[in-house]
Amino acid sequence: MESKKISALTFNIKEDGWETSKGFIKREIDMPVLDEAKNPKDALSVILKIKYAGVCGSDRGIYNRQAFKDLIFSSLQKENKDMRILGHEFFGEIQEMGSQVSKLYSLAKGDNVSGDSHVTCGECYQCKIGENNVCTNEAILGISIDGIFAEYVKIPAKNLWKVNPEKVRPEICAIYDPFGNAVHAVSKTKTKNQTVAIFGAGPIGLFSVALQKHFGASKIIAVDINAQNLAMAKKMGADETILIAGNEDASEKIKEMTDGVGVDIAMEMAGPISCVLACINSARRGGHVILFGIKDGDFTIPGFSRIITKGLTMHGVIGRRIFETWKTSDQVLSDKSNGVQDKIWEVILKKGEGTILPFENYKIEDFEKSMQEHPKVIFKF
Repeated sequence: MESKKISALTFNIKEDGWETSKGFIKREIDMPVLDEAKNPKDALSVILKIKYAGVCGSDRGIYNRQAFKDLIFSSLQKENKDMRILGHEFFGEIQEMGSQVSKLYSLAKGDNVSGDSHVTCGECYQCKIGENNVCTNEAILGISIDGIFAEYVKIPAKNLWKVNPEKVRPEICAIYDPFGNAVHAVSKTKTKNQTVAIFGAGPIGLFSVALQKHFGASKIIAVDINAQNLAMAKKMGADETILIAGNEDASEKIKEMTDGVGVDIAMEMAGPISCVLACINSARRGGHVILFGIKDGDFTIPGFSRIITKGLTMHGVIGRRIFETWKTSDQVLSDKSNGVQDKIWEVILKKGEGTILPFENYKIEDFEKSMQEHPKVIFKF
C-alpha cells in the first residue's frame, strides 16, 4: 500500500548540496506512522498535526548554509539517509499516540502541545543529576534528527508540553522554545534592581529585554547594529539603546550610562567576537556575564586576566532547563497583566502582518523577503 504524502521543508545532501544551494526545499515526503513492531521506540512517541512553526536563528543559519553543516551531515550518515526535515519550534495537536504514552505522560489525543527541541537521552551523567539541558547525547530536532517543518511529524512524547491557546496565542505557543532560551538566560542570576546590558536585539535578545523588565531590572540598555531592532527593544522595555556600526565597542558608552561603574549583568545574545568582548568589558567589577550567542571559530580575549581581576562570573547558556524553564515561560506568558505576551504579539510579530506565513504557499523568494524584513517569522499550517 502506497504511503500518504505530505509536504515538508527539507535539505537533501545529494540533490541540493551544501555549497551549491540555498533555502529550505519543499518536498513531498511519506506521512509519518507509528509502527511499534518495526520500531519499539514508537510506543513512546506521538504523531502531531503541526498548526504553527517558528523560524529560529539556527534555521536561518541552515537556510544560508552557514551553520550546522557538520552535525547535519554526520547525523544523516549515521541514519543512512540523504534528507533532513528542518525546523524545531512548533505548536500542534496530538493525532495518534504510542501504546505507552498515556501510561507515562499526562497526554491524550487532541491535546494542544508545544515542546522542547532537544531530545535528551535520560541516561548520561548530566541527565541523571537533573542537568538535561547539557545532555551528553542530545539530538536536536531539525538538525541532528528530523524536525517539524511538515504537516505531520513524529516526536517523542517526553518532549511535549501541554499549552492552552485560550491563555497564550497559538502563534506564541509555537515559540515557547526560543522564549525559553531567554527565560533560561535571564534566570542565571538575580534581576531585581540590577542594571543590564543586552548585546543583540534579535528575537531572543528582545525576549530578554521584556523578561528583565518583568523581573524588575532597574535599567536596561540594548545594543544592536540595526536601528529597527533597537526601536523594538525600546517598545519591549529597554530604557536606553546604543546603535553600533560593525565591530564598534559599546562598552565605554555603557559605562558612561552607569556613572562609570558598568552594568551588573551583561548579556551577549548575538555571537560575534567583537560583541563578546564588548559584553565582558561592559560588566562592572563583580558583575555577571551571560553568554548565549553562538558563532563558530576560535576566539582570542585580549587582557584575559581582567576577567579574573574584575571578579566576573561567566555563565554559558544552552537550551532550556526541561521543564523548569517551560513552567516559568507558561506562568509569564499566561499572565495577561504583565503585558509580555502582548508585547511579543504587537512588537515582534507585528500582529501577524508579514510575520505569519501560510505554509501551503511557501516560496523561497517570498520567505526570504519576510526574513529580511522581520526578526521573527512563523509558518501557519
